[in-house]
Amino acid sequence: MMNKRKAGITAFIVLTIVAILHVIDIYTALSIPQDILVITRWITVAAFVWFAIAKKSLTTWILVSMLVGGELGHDWPAIAVNFQVLSKVFLQLIKTIIAPLLFATLVVGIAGHSDIKQVGRMGWKSLVYFEIVTTIALFIGLAAINISQAGVGVPQPPAGHEVLPATKPQNWQDIILHIFPENIAKSIYHGEILPIVVFSVIFGIALLMVKDKMRQPMLDFCGSLSETMFKFTNIVMYFAPVGVGAAIAYTVGHGGLDVLGNLLKLLLTLYVALIAFVLLVFVPVALIIGLPIKRFIKEISEPVSIAFATTSSESALPKAMEAMERMGVPRKIIAFVMPTGYSFNLDGSTLYLALASVFVAQAAGTPLTWPQQILMVFTLMLTSKGVAGVPRATLVIILGTVASFHLPTWPVFLILGIDELMDMARTSVNVIGNCLATAVIGKWEGEVDFKELPPETKA
Repeated sequence: MMNKRKAGITAFIVLTIVAILHVIDIYTALSIPQDILVITRWITVAAFVWFAIAKKSLTTWILVSMLVGGELGHDWPAIAVNFQVLSKVFLQLIKTIIAPLLFATLVVGIAGHSDIKQVGRMGWKSLVYFEIVTTIALFIGLAAINISQAGVGVPQPPAGHEVLPATKPQNWQDIILHIFPENIAKSIYHGEILPIVVFSVIFGIALLMVKDKMRQPMLDFCGSLSETMFKFTNIVMYFAPVGVGAAIAYTVGHGGLDVLGNLLKLLLTLYVALIAFVLLVFVPVALIIGLPIKRFIKEISEPVSIAFATTSSESALPKAMEAMERMGVPRKIIAFVMPTGYSFNLDGSTLYLALASVFVAQAAGTPLTWPQQILMVFTLMLTSKGVAGVPRATLVIILGTVASFHLPTWPVFLILGIDELMDMARTSVNVIGNCLATAVIGKWEGEVDFKELPPETKA
């Protein structure tokens, strides 16, 4: 504990000194040799690495790796541009998780119930609520990015140009056909997320209809697969500092620190939009169902903190379920609504998707008309249902969306440079939204009375 405190104080002091030196160099007549500035910056980096070692936190390592990557890209851009492959490796590892995790969690969430009528009733109520709230989130994201214009003027990295494969325009029949899997193995191979969701939901319903002795082995398998994929995610996340640091190094090496100015504007746009969403949507919903907001905040503070620190909704799931039980919501409702919400009710991620997709169009110098943006929103309404709370899976959705609208992909890889910071906020909102959803469905089912809550217990 003392080492962590010493390391933190040292890093803060060194950072302050370096900041003062740079302010003196930029805003006064005194000129400090560049070599000295470079040396002091790397001393700061070393101090933060010491802090990360003492802290022993993956999130701290990720944030420090961003600092290392930014400094590397600034000082040695010719070397930094070769690191893009590491960020792509990380992105590909994330893609491998999506299909098995989606399948396992949805099948367990649906087929784990014995009353098919209750599942059906909770199912349509949940989907109605999810669709309304996530649609509002998409439109708030759309409004925020159009107001801030964060993508306008972002310079394209010289080597960041990528040639997209030729794609034919899709009509509404093609979009509907794409929802349903022709071949589940083919959908998994091509990373087509929504067909995997549809297959998993139908499979879960079918499994619910078979005899218990036939159902249980498959449920056990899916439960084991789900837990294994959570562990797989944890392993992949140990590569996150390398992937994120490499992305920042590549971004700064190609576009310079000016790019980070535009990306900072995007980051602020997202945070303001998420705060507006919480105040304009979550608070009124909580008031309508009579949810005691102070108690709710107190109970969910721990799972939300875990989600913010780990940037993974799944890591917060056990604590979130416990928190909602303490809020009086029956376990059978929590067990269905919350896992289902991890595919269909990721409010923070869906808001981010609309915002980031228009950012790509702005950065590419291809402004979208309002009808095109509305079409993009409705496309995201479908494709965003497969995000499943996996860290950075939203990048996969964005890549697919921008390809559908014939936009370049290089701005998506710029976004990857600050995706960790954005993921913290949107994942926290995802967890809050799913906790609130269980309260809404519990109230709608008439199985919870928030005026007669169980006494507070230590979380």
